[in-house]
Amino acid sequence: MPKPIDQYSWKELEPGFVVTEPGSAREYKTGDWRSTRPVWDDSKCNQCWLCWLYCPEAAVYQKEDGYFTANLEYCKGCGICAQECPRDAIKMVEER
Repeated sequence: MPKPIDQYSWKELEPGFVVTEPGSAREYKTGDWRSTRPVWDDSKCNQCWLCWLYCPEAAVYQKEDGYFTANLEYCKGCGICAQECPRDAIKMVEER
């Protein structure tokens, strides 16, 4: 019988082996290495959802007022949301 996964060294694992459970991404806050962050101008937003659709980290979410923002605990600052916005409603600003 093989030993439990938590008893293996990472060097013993085969390439491509998945060591996390499905849905565990919530546990890994990835926004810490961001150097820029998205800022929305709601007056330009037409709520097309493209920023949400193209976000590779699923960090964009719709606020109660129908407009969008990013969960900065997970946003990596890639700028894809700003690049895909057809109304130029998202600007990438330097992180402080």
